[in-house]
Amino acid sequence: MRRKRKQEKTRRMLTVILPVILLVVALGAIMVWKVFVVKEVDVTGNEIYSDEQIETWALNDEHSWNTLYVFLKNKFQKPEPIPFVDSLNISMKSPQHIQINVTEKGVLGYLYVPSLGANAYFDKEGFVVEISTDVLPDTMKINGLSIETAVLYEKLNLDNEAILRTLLSLTQLLKKYGRIPEVIYVQGENILLSYGEIQVQVGTGSFLNEKVLRMDQIITQLEGKTGTLHLETWNKSNTDIYFKQNELTEIPDDVQTLPASEEEAGDTG
Repeated sequence: MRRKRKQEKTRRMLTVILPVILLVVALGAIMVWKVFVVKEVDVTGNEIYSDEQIETWALNDEHSWNTLYVFLKNKFQKPEPIPFVDSLNISMKSPQHIQINVTEKGVLGYLYVPSLGANAYFDKEGFVVEISTDVLPDTMKINGLSIETAVLYEKLNLDNEAILRTLLSLTQLLKKYGRIPEVIYVQGENILLSYGEIQVQVGTGSFLNEKVLRMDQIITQLEGKTGTLHLETWNKSNTDIYFKQNELTEIPDDVQTLPASEEEAGDTG
């Protein structure tokens, strides 16, 4: 009898509690369906891609209209890789508002690798951060280097480590001053910067900071002219800088595969 009364009491409790639970679940489902709707998206940290492109990648399936779904998906599911993007972090600012924080790979420049038929993009340490046939705007192109292959997340394998160190220092300085050239042409140990009708002979890796600083001060005065600004002989005891009008070095389209003798033939000194 006691057992029967206990069972009856349990059934009565379930009769009362179960509808309450179902009501809470139903209200929760309605809230998730009706309230957590993506109406506003903020994108930060992106330079390579537009806000619209990042939003399209982040909200990439039929359920991405729901802010809670988007947030939880980002937390627990590994996203598809996006070229030149290290990570996307999605936070929920309100039930209708999400924020996408983009961490891009620190690209400094790129060079073409014939064996891969693609460009190897490298960071300030010389590590390959992306291999792609895409060409990023406002990214420094390196011509004149021969490289057999490149491996993602490994350091560029160049026979001449000194020229790699020079390129890494130079590209960081050019980015700092906002003087991104169309092409950086490596001619043996010397480096030429091409800005279209204006070229700059930097020479070797000595006194790079001083050379780029002086180039930055002079190059605006050369607007509308054609020729080469010579900085290669600049040092602390020889501060001569000169501009040779109508002197331009021809930069081959596919200099990456040229032998050293042909590369050096293009050197104007």
